[in-house]
Amino acid sequence: MSASLAISLDAMGGDNAPDMVVRGAEIARQRFPDVHFLLFGDEARLQPLLRELPELAKVSTIRHTDIVVAMDDKPSQALRAGRGSSMRLAIDAVQDGEAAAVVSAGNTGALMAMAKFVLKTMPGIDRPAIASFFPTMRSESVMLDLGANVQCDANNLVQFAVMGNVFARAVLGVQQPSMGILNVGAEELKGHDAVKVAASMLRDVPLPGRFVGFVEGDDIAKGTVDVVVTDGFTGNIALKTIEGTVKLYGHWLKQTFSMSIWSKLAYLFARPALNGLRAQVDPRRYNGAILMGLNGICVKSHGGTDSFGFANAIGVAVNMVQNDAMERMRQDLAQLMAVPGGEAMAAAL
Repeated sequence: MSASLAISLDAMGGDNAPDMVVRGAEIARQRFPDVHFLLFGDEARLQPLLRELPELAKVSTIRHTDIVVAMDDKPSQALRAGRGSSMRLAIDAVQDGEAAAVVSAGNTGALMAMAKFVLKTMPGIDRPAIASFFPTMRSESVMLDLGANVQCDANNLVQFAVMGNVFARAVLGVQQPSMGILNVGAEELKGHDAVKVAASMLRDVPLPGRFVGFVEGDDIAKGTVDVVVTDGFTGNIALKTIEGTVKLYGHWLKQTFSMSIWSKLAYLFARPALNGLRAQVDPRRYNGAILMGLNGICVKSHGGTDSFGFANAIGVAVNMVQNDAMERMRQDLAQLMAVPGGEAMAAAL
């Protein structure tokens, strides 16, 4: 390969694969002309799509497999039967050094299980977490976990805080991140035992920035903290609620500006501002969650996204590689463990 950067794609993962994946790769190719794509999937379906996109075909290699991990497959089932699947082979390419990152819109549980099995976790991390960032009233915030770990104990939440803190510094550029645990209230007495114990532990962990304590659901959009820590059950619900709310307001706006001739005229004047708002809150812009804590870059795209959203997920992977985020994360974790008081962190982790 003549390109300087290879990205492996699970071409059969997602509700609209492989068309969405291939067309997303074409959009990403225009943004990142030095990237080469390894497409893992059914060659009989991929080849005709690439023939329609000759420029993409020049920078793509198809690795054939007709085995696909279904969206409803259990993680254990995918691990046993999916060894030759498009998802597994795309992950293997990262482990083998053929690709710098993998992107998949497939089954989240299967992707996490396979990625953890193949790539392994970083030292000091028991469970990888899904992390992504969101626009807020203040700037941007990262939240994790977004669905990888439905049940978490206090140690898991502390580990998520460590990973989120490093992510905020390495990717968002926030040198002194503020952190908070998502809870049913900001008061110290509220919440179940896991969040209470995690909060107590985080007050003693020597991380850059500050731990502010508990935050509530409305603090996510406010940007009260740079890092929102939660379990995967709550985080995934929060994520889907945010996405649904954006769609609801879009639906209401469309209805409002269609009510009468006057509202339609008002829309003509407001259209430039509304287009800007639509672009700002478009969830496809923030598509591409990172499986944090692995020895390799693995990006999870929303399963129902379109080609534009998948292209942005590819962009997340490329930016992670180009910013050398993984090595910075390893170094930061090692430094955090070595600083005075690091023994407390080791005990916490």
